[in-house]
Order: sequence, then structure tokens, then C-alpha cells
Amino acid sequence: MNTIKPWMNAELEGFRDAVRRFVNAEIMPHQEKWKKQQHVDRAVWNLAGEMGILLADIPEEYGGAGGTFAHQCVVFEELAYAGDTCLGEHVHAIVAHYLLNQGTEEQKQKYLPKMASGEMIAAIAMSEPGAGSDLQGIRTSAMQSGDEYVINGSKTFISNGYMADLILVVAKTNPDAGAKGVSLILVETKDCPGFKVGRILEKIGQKGQDTCELFFDGVRVPVANVLGGVAGQGFFQLMTELPYERTILGVSGVASIEKALELTVAHTRERKVFGKPLLDMQNTRFVLAEVKTEATVARVFIDQAIQKVIDGTMDATHASMVKYWISDLQCKVIDNCLQLFGGYGYMMEYPIAQMYADARVQRIYGGANEIMKEIIARSL
Repeated sequence: MNTIKPWMNAELEGFRDAVRRFVNAEIMPHQEKWKKQQHVDRAVWNLAGEMGILLADIPEEYGGAGGTFAHQCVVFEELAYAGDTCLGEHVHAIVAHYLLNQGTEEQKQKYLPKMASGEMIAAIAMSEPGAGSDLQGIRTSAMQSGDEYVINGSKTFISNGYMADLILVVAKTNPDAGAKGVSLILVETKDCPGFKVGRILEKIGQKGQDTCELFFDGVRVPVANVLGGVAGQGFFQLMTELPYERTILGVSGVASIEKALELTVAHTRERKVFGKPLLDMQNTRFVLAEVKTEATVARVFIDQAIQKVIDGTMDATHASMVKYWISDLQCKVIDNCLQLFGGYGYMMEYPIAQMYADARVQRIYGGANEIMKEIIARSL
């Protein structure tokens, strides 16, 4: 969709061209293989690191590319425009921001350069079998024993869980302190006694993205591995960083909406029905007129949100509006577009069908949309 994004400039356009070439050459040809094996090949993480796209908005002093949030948005948009849902870079970037904004200097120096190069793949472990959006309901514990924390519990629906070298674990360090008893703890998975990766979960869509169960049975990590160096800050850290995650879900969502419109216009121009193009039929034209309008409104909305993140003015309420409204719209638009493909829209060989399956979780992860509405309502 040829819209002028106010946060773009000539340098970012050059970066976009480079990212697009990389995605088309190194990511899209392997989609079917990755979906069958339920995870990407580790080599692509190293290649993405060499390209400088893993931590595009992390300062160079920590191994990142030194760009702004706009650079990271270019990466997310290009992955969405291409139709990739295998490379778990979104989660990786989210963990990087927890480290950058909440970590100690030692933690930043230790982990961010390895994450930027692709040497370490990162995941964040929040959800549990009995606690999804209710983060205060988590049962995973990390109890101090001398100069170590001993972690016990399980996590589920963890993106990058199968391949992760570094996991940011949400755990209770003081079960009696409510929200003030939650801490975020860095766990390195290599040679980690008591840590176990469960099965890769079978999902409706995003089948090339490794989403797993994780188990912690007496896992010991140094006290220095608590994010920020002080226990009990986890809930505050989560509330501070979740708006970044929710905004990038909106970035990918709008790109998917724009791609769905582009694919559907092309299909309805070529598809003949009753001797004329499907696009010549009034119903088709009206449906696509609505979609184009919705895509334009969504683009203006997300461009404003991107600028807020760049300026440092994004807040939890606005990010929740972005996440809920765009993900709802994404599912609606793709469903309407799929209808215009007829039976072909239900065939997985058509990108619109894949987009339909991949989009549904957008309304769930990053905080279910019902939670987003509750956060918004509290601001009234």
C-alpha cells in the first residue's frame, strides 16, 4: 500500500530495501521446511544478526544497529508484508528492550551483543497453564538460597521456547507480597540442570514459530540474574515494557491488513465471474472500499503510535488501544478479503488462507483484547 509514512525518510527507505532483499532471499524460501519442522534453522538467526536487523533499535554500544524504533518497525513491516510468521524476532526484540531499559549495565553488556549477533536467541516466559493474562496469578517460584535463586514451575505458549538460549522468566520471589513479590529472572538454557523444554505445541497458524512448554525443576541461577539487580520489581518492569510489545503487534497487524487488501484487489481483477472481473461487481467494490478505508484509518493510527514510541510518549492506555483495535480489525479485514477468494480462500496454498490462520492469535497474545479494554476503561 503506497502510503507516505511520516516517520520514514531516505535512510530508512534504503534500509527497507535491504531488509526486503534479505527477507526474500533468506527467509521466504524456507517457509515450508520451517513449518514442517516447527522451528526455523538456527543459521537464519546468525544471518539476520550479520544484517543488523535483530536489534535494529538497540544502541551500538551494546551491539545493536543503533537505529530508532522506526528501524525496527521497518523490519516488522517487511516480515509481515512477505508473510513470514516463523522467525520469532518480535519476542527477541521485546526481551532486548527489557534488558536495555530495566537491566543492569553488566546484564546489558553480557547479553545484548550476543542477541544482536544471533548467537543467543531470547524468549520471555510469562504464561502458565493456569495463568495467562493474569500475571499476578503465576505460580512459578524463585526462592533465594544463599547467592542463588532456585526456580520451580512451568510455563506454556512460550514463543522461541524450543530454540531459546536466554529466557526471561516471570517468577514469584516473595509469594506473600502480591505484585511486589514478582521478579524477572534471566535463565541461560545451555547446560542448565533442571531445565527442560517440552513439546512444540501444535497451533492453528504460525506453525514455523517454535512455541513450547517449559519446565523448571530446581533450576539454580545466580542472584545477579534478577533483571535490574533488585527483586520484587518484576510487575513494574512488565507494565513499563508491555506497551512496546503491544505497539509492535499493531505494526505487524496494519502491514498484514495492507497486504490482504493488495492481494485481494489483484485477485478480484483477474478472477472472472459471469464473464466479467469480480472487481466489477458492486458487492466486491463496496467490500474493498470499506477495507481500503479501514486500512487507511489503521495506518494513520499506527503511524501516530510509532511516533509516540520514538518520542518516548507512549503509555499503557494508548498501546492497549493500538493492540486491541488493530488486531480485531486485522481478523475482520482478512476474513472479508478471504470471502472474495471463494473456495480458493480456504486453500492453504493461497496466502490469504495462511494470513487468516496466522492472524487469530493476535487478539490473544501480548495480553488478551479483553484485558486491553479493561486497561483502557481504567483511564476513563
